[in-house]
This record gives sequence, structure tokens and C-alpha cells, in this order.
Amino acid sequence: MTMPPRIAVTEAQIDRVVAKFYSAVRREPTLAPIFAAHVTEWPAHEEKIVCFWRNALLLQRSYEGNPMHVHQAAGNVHPEHFPIWLELFDQVLAQELPADHAQSWSALAHRVGRGLSYGLKPKEAAGAIPRLSLH
Repeated sequence: MTMPPRIAVTEAQIDRVVAKFYSAVRREPTLAPIFAAHVTEWPAHEEKIVCFWRNALLLQRSYEGNPMHVHQAAGNVHPEHFPIWLELFDQVLAQELPADHAQSWSALAHRVGRGLSYGLKPKEAAGAIPRLSLH
């Protein structure tokens, strides 16, 4: 039995959103250096993210990975980066999709962003030595 998509978007729409989003990321002053430090093969990275969104939106079983682990291991990704990421993503969604589809996908992206940001250390705490207290 095939499950209906979570949000009625097409594979082509997902492809366009991902491509346009990462084009914007490469120009964004805060995010561009973060991604440049980790992504050497943009087509492969974009294809992996396309698979992520096809899994999340169309319920395809095409994505294998652990986004939390990847973002934690990067070391230079912090919770304060996600509002920038989400603003760019929302702009692309608004440009590429009908309003109701853009809003639904945006809501899911914001939940994903919140979840990832909860697992990351704030920038100012990233290099800090933990303080232990007996009280």
C-alpha cells in the first residue's frame, strides 16, 4: 500500500527548491563559509538533501543519514544559524510553490530546524570548558 504524500509537492518541485536554496546559501555571508568548510561536491550534497525532503514530504525511502549527527560533528554549526537558514528557505518556498504548499513545507522545515538547533551548542558556548558545581 502506497502512503499519500505528507505535502502534495512533486519531485521536480523538491529538486527546484533545493537547487535554488543552495544557490542562495552560497551567496549568504553567514552561511556560505559554514557550508564551504564541509561541502566539496555540491551536486552530491544537493542530491542527498533532495532525498531527505523526498523522504520527509513524499514518504519515499530514499534518504539514509543522521542529520543531527552531521550537524553536531561539523563543529561550526550553531543554533543561531538556523533563523538565517529558515529565512532563506522560506523565501525560496514562497517563490517556487503555491502559498498553501509553501506554508506546509515551511512548517515542517521549522520543526526540523528547531530539532537540530536543540542538539547544538550556541556559538559562545562551543569552545567553553564546562563548569562543574557541587551545589
